[in-house]
Amino acid sequence: MRTSVRDTEGTELPDIYTAQDQAIRTSGEILRDMGAEFWNGTEWKLEVTGESDQVLFVLRFSAEERLDPSAS
Repeated sequence: MRTSVRDTEGTELPDIYTAQDQAIRTSGEILRDMGAEFWNGTEWKLEVTGESDQVLFVLRFSAEERLDPSAS
């Protein structure tokens, strides 16, 4: 199941470096809130766009738990 959530209000930031910092902080909050759900192999991404909806950068996340470290 694919879910997409779009921030329709957005946040105006002074530069791309501030946007990158905010994206990392927001991603951390989302990961924290997902808790154990994140470890089920779900992949997700956070896209940051500019004023005219052009993608400035993308952060991608996925995780999987491997109980047997020798498993590949």
